[in-house]
Amino acid sequence: MRMLVSVLFAALWLGGLAAAQTTSPPDQNQRSQSTPQSDQEKSIDRSREAGESSSRDTRIDLSPPKDDAKNHPNSRGARPDAAGDTDTSDVGELHPWNPYRAAKDDEVGDFYLKQQNYKGAIARYQDALLYKNNDAVANFRLGQCFEKLDQPDEAIAHYQAYLKILPEGPYAKQAKKALEKLGAPQKQISEKATSKP
Repeated sequence: MRMLVSVLFAALWLGGLAAAQTTSPPDQNQRSQSTPQSDQEKSIDRSREAGESSSRDTRIDLSPPKDDAKNHPNSRGARPDAAGDTDTSDVGELHPWNPYRAAKDDEVGDFYLKQQNYKGAIARYQDALLYKNNDAVANFRLGQCFEKLDQPDEAIAHYQAYLKILPEGPYAKQAKKALEKLGAPQKQISEKATSKP
């Protein structure tokens, strides 16, 4: 019985202690109610900052280096316009570069070429040239496709592009023969074949 009374007394004492901690004096309640208002005011003040970063240390400097125009005279920003001012826009034309995608387009183009679907092959080889603009194989195969479709001007241009990229490449002899067959001027053939990229 004594044990039960002492456990009951301890429970009441701990309960009273816990209740005393949860209740706070009246001035603390007033402070806790005013805190959210001050936080709201702070957030309003922050939102009034016209889009500025809260941390000015994280701003990225996008301006070109001092000697950029001198070191890179052919870059877009270094060319003066009609008024003599240099173009200061930071947007340039980007071309995708993906040699793996170009190789896959070459592979699919080869499939279409074997199936004698020359228009489909042309589309895939042109896609390969988008992803790898100096793709010698795509240029040679485009020459073949245009030759099969009886479009000699396009075929000549692509054979010559192949010879410009790989003058001594694996298809160089075939490209030269095709250019002679298509009637490309001999002077252009020899100049394109001997010029190094």
